[in-house]
Amino acid sequence: MNTSSPINAMTIDVEDYFQVSAMEPYVERSAWDAITPRVERNTQRILDLLAEHDTRATFFTLGWVAERFPGLLRRMVDEGHEVASHGWSHVRVVNQGPAEFRADVTRTKALLEDVTGVRVRGYRAASYSIGRDNLWALNVLAETGHDYSSSIFPIHHDLYGMPEAPRFPFHPEGLDLLEIPVTTVMLGDRKLPFSGGGWFRLLPYQVFRMALRRVNRVDGQPVIFYFHPWEIDPDQPRQPGISAKTRFRHYVNLGRTEARLHRLLGEFRWGRMDEIFLPADRHERAA
Repeated sequence: MNTSSPINAMTIDVEDYFQVSAMEPYVERSAWDAITPRVERNTQRILDLLAEHDTRATFFTLGWVAERFPGLLRRMVDEGHEVASHGWSHVRVVNQGPAEFRADVTRTKALLEDVTGVRVRGYRAASYSIGRDNLWALNVLAETGHDYSSSIFPIHHDLYGMPEAPRFPFHPEGLDLLEIPVTTVMLGDRKLPFSGGGWFRLLPYQVFRMALRRVNRVDGQPVIFYFHPWEIDPDQPRQPGISAKTRFRHYVNLGRTEARLHRLLGEFRWGRMDEIFLPADRHERAA
C-alpha cells in the first residue's frame, strides 16, 4: 500500500437487488414488502469486510432500508462509518419535481438522523440522476441542510450522465454545497468511467487498478469508489423476463466481487466521504 497517495473514498449504496433502477419495469414498488430482503445480510458482510481491513466508509442508505433495519445503521455508526442519504425509495430525481424531491430528502434525512443520532451531511441521487436538466435539486439539498452531494456522473450513459460537468469536486454556482462527482479517468481526450459498480465487475482488475493509480498519481485526486450490497451476492434470486442488457449489467461477475474488494482494500488507502472532503465536525451530532 502506497501511504503517499491520496486517501480514496469507499462508498456503498445501500439498496436491495430488486430496488435498482434497471428493475423498475419488472418489480413494482408496491411489491417490495412481499419480497424477502437480502440487503441486511449483505451489508453486514460488507461491514465485516471493512472491519477486517480496518477501513471506514460512507454508506448512502435508503430510508426504506433504515426504517426496516435500524440496527444495521447503528452498527455502521458504532464502527466509525458515515451514514448518508440515498433518498427514501430509490426514485430517480428526473422523475420528481422540486416539491416531491424536497419532501423525499427531508423525510430520509430526518429518519437517518433519528436512527443514528448523527447529522446527515451527504446525499447521493438514485442512479446519479442529477444533471444539466435538474440542477435545481442541488439548491434543494443545500436548503435542506446537506453539505455535499455525490450525484453527478460526468459521462455519457443511457441512464444518466452530465459529461460537461467537472471531473472533481466543485461548488455549484452560488452554493456552499459541494458536489463530488463519481470519478472518471482520462484516456487521451476521452473521459471514461471505471470507479465502481458494473465497471468494477466487468473490467480486468489490473485495468481497474491502473486507472485508479492514474487518477491518484497523475491527477493527484482521491477516487470515489462505489458498489452495492447486492454485488457481493451471487446467490440472489434471478428476476425473470428482464432484457438481455439488464441481465448482463446486473449479474455479470457477481461471484468475483467480494474477492476483488478484499484485494482493493488491501492495495489502496480508503476513508469516508465527509472526512476526506469535509474534514471538520467529524463527530457532529444530530440536532
